Amino acid sequence: MEWFLAAAGLIILIFAGDSLVKGAVNLALRLGVPALIVSLTIVAFGTSAPELLISVQSILDGVPGLALGNVVGSNTANVLLVLGVPALLAVMHTSETNVRSSYLQMLAATVLFIALCFTGTLNWISGLILLAGLTAMLTHAILTVRRSAAAPEVEGADPSMGWPQIILYLVLGLIGLPIGSHLLISGATIIAQNFGLSDSVIGLTLVAVGTSLPELATTVMAALRRQADVALGNVIGSNMFNLLGIMGVATLVGPVPVDAQFLTFDLWVMLGAALLMIPLVFFRADITRIWGIGLTGAYAVYVWSLL
Repeated sequence: MEWFLAAAGLIILIFAGDSLVKGAVNLALRLGVPALIVSLTIVAFGTSAPELLISVQSILDGVPGLALGNVVGSNTANVLLVLGVPALLAVMHTSETNVRSSYLQMLAATVLFIALCFTGTLNWISGLILLAGLTAMLTHAILTVRRSAAAPEVEGADPSMGWPQIILYLVLGLIGLPIGSHLLISGATIIAQNFGLSDSVIGLTLVAVGTSLPELATTVMAALRRQADVALGNVIGSNMFNLLGIMGVATLVGPVPVDAQFLTFDLWVMLGAALLMIPLVFFRADITRIWGIGLTGAYAVYVWSLL
C-alpha cells in the first residue's frame, strides 16, 4: 500500500504541476503580463511546484530531512540522470550552446547553499539569503533577455484557451498539488520505516528521482530533437530554482537541520556532479553515449552507496 501511495502521489503531482503551469501562464498572458516575465517566473516556479509542495509539506509533517534530501538529490539526479539517460539515446551537440553565464550562476548558488548548510540548520535567515540570490538571478535574466531581439517562447501558452478551461486548470493544479505531495510523503515515510532508512535517504533517492521525472522527459525530447541548449538550460535552471527558490521558501516555513551525512558526503556529490558539466559548457564537448554511460553509471554507484 505504501508503494501505491507514493506512486499515486507522484503521478498526481506531475499532472497537477503541469495543469497549474498551463492555467497560470494563460491567466497571466490574458491579464497582460509580459511574456518575458511569465516565462522567467510563472513557468519556472510552476514547473518546480511539486518539489516546493513536497519540501513545505515535509517540514510541516516533521520530516525536514526529506525536504533537504529532495532538493540535494534532485540536483544530483538532474546532472547524472537527466543528462545521462538522454545521451544513451542520442548524441547532443553542444558546439552551438551558450549557457556559460547561467552555469556560473548555478555554481555560485551551489556554493552559497553548501556554505549555509555548514551553519548546521537552515532557518528563515538562510531562506531570505537564498531568495535574495534568486531575485538577483531573475533580475539578471530579465535584463539579458531584454537586450535580445528574440521574443521568448512561453511554455504552455495557448491563445485559444478560454476562461473556463483556464480556471479548470488552475483548480486542478491547486487541489492536486497538496493531495499529491501528502500521498507521496506518507508513502515515502512508511517505506523508509519499513526498510530502516532515514527520511533523508528516501528524499535523496525515491522522492528526488520521482520529482526529476518531468525534467527527464523534457531532456529526452530535447536530445531526440538535437536541442542541446534546451537540455543544458533545463538542468541548469531547475538546479538554481531548487536551491534558491524551493529551499528559500521552505526554510521560511520551518527550520531544516542538516545531518552530518549531508555535510560529509551528499553535498559534495551534488557539487561534484555540477562540476562535471564544465567540459560541456566551456569546452563544448558533445554529450555522447560515452558520457551517458559515465553519468548514469555514476548515479547508480551513488544510489548504491546510499542504500
